Amino acid sequence: MKRLYTILALAFLASACTDFTTDKELMTGLKEDITYLASDDLEGRAIGTDGEVLAAKYIADKFREIGLEPKGTDRYFQVFKVNKPSNPHEEAVIGTNGEGISGRNVVGYIDNGAEYTIALGAHYDHLGYGNEGSLYRGEGQAIHNGADDNASGTAALIQLAEIYAGKKANYNFLFVAFSGEENGLWGSNYYSKNSTVSIDSINYMINMDMVGRLKEDNSLAIYGVGTSPVWNEVINKVNYDSLKLITTESGVGPSDHTSFYLQDIPVLHFFTGQHEDYHRPTDDEDKINYPGMIKVIRYIERLIDNLDDKERLAFTKTKDDSGDSPRFTVSLGVVPDYLYDGKGMRIDGVTEGKPASAAGMEKGDVVMKLGDSTIVDMMGYMRALSVFESGDETTVEFKRGEEIKTAKVKF
Repeated sequence: MKRLYTILALAFLASACTDFTTDKELMTGLKEDITYLASDDLEGRAIGTDGEVLAAKYIADKFREIGLEPKGTDRYFQVFKVNKPSNPHEEAVIGTNGEGISGRNVVGYIDNGAEYTIALGAHYDHLGYGNEGSLYRGEGQAIHNGADDNASGTAALIQLAEIYAGKKANYNFLFVAFSGEENGLWGSNYYSKNSTVSIDSINYMINMDMVGRLKEDNSLAIYGVGTSPVWNEVINKVNYDSLKLITTESGVGPSDHTSFYLQDIPVLHFFTGQHEDYHRPTDDEDKINYPGMIKVIRYIERLIDNLDDKERLAFTKTKDDSGDSPRFTVSLGVVPDYLYDGKGMRIDGVTEGKPASAAGMEKGDVVMKLGDSTIVDMMGYMRALSVFESGDETTVEFKRGEEIKTAKVKF
């Protein structure tokens, strides 16, 4: 009898686990997806290139294997054209006509027969061989593989599709891999205005852009928490992994959630932080923090599950943080730590040959004063920087450990 109970219990556990994606399965899937998407064979996945086409086909094949319903205009694909004006001050025209750059969004759907749909998105394009947008200052061209930006978000999107294809839920799910994000949110702009599901049926949108480099302090940035009154409560409620959540209210930012926010849809954008490899050829697969990615994916899964019994989320307009950003023409040559929430501006990377490097500044230093301005936070740093022009000299005060240092810089 005892043996029978054991057999029944094991059978029950086996059946209960058939719709549960384990962390081990997540790890395997993430590595497979990022290794392919960030390989040299795809040559950086720039929009309009053969590498972008290969990446789109890979994502579509994954959606098909998972069992997602095709929800593009041509099976899983939604092709769009972009005509760039000769005048750089004019916006690109995005549509389906013309002889411009051809891009493609990849769209899959889970129809649970629900009234509302949850949209999840990530851009899969990157910079190709660099050119516009690259921070690479080496000789010649080099492939920018974009493992973190944004093979990581795309892989997370695929794995979340796998998770929700095997779960019962009270919402439908829309999964969109966008192209043209690096050029100005082209793909998400087009999709949000030409949605293949009713735009009014989208309850909220979750965007994942650069989620592959979770740091030791477990800092996770979440943008858009002001776009619905629900967000601030739920983001803390589901934080079981002691993630250090750093939140921003605005629904406007330099990633694809913005396109949905502008359609009056609540949004959240997840980001694990800037690093020295950003928009450089060194953003490679071997630097991805896979256990950290699993933490982010599980967090998003808990958040979605926690809202499964909710009806329509209320939408709230937010202040456009980017609209108040100071304009500046010079740079210290550092990568700011956007997840730092202490006093000052912490440096996450230093570019060789730039003012900070010449002044002996290092990764981890915290800028406390620039010229006559005391630096309280990132915005204060940007305001301080905006008063200088090329050729100006000033002093910078920074903290290294417990020691305060002062150096001269020339822009």
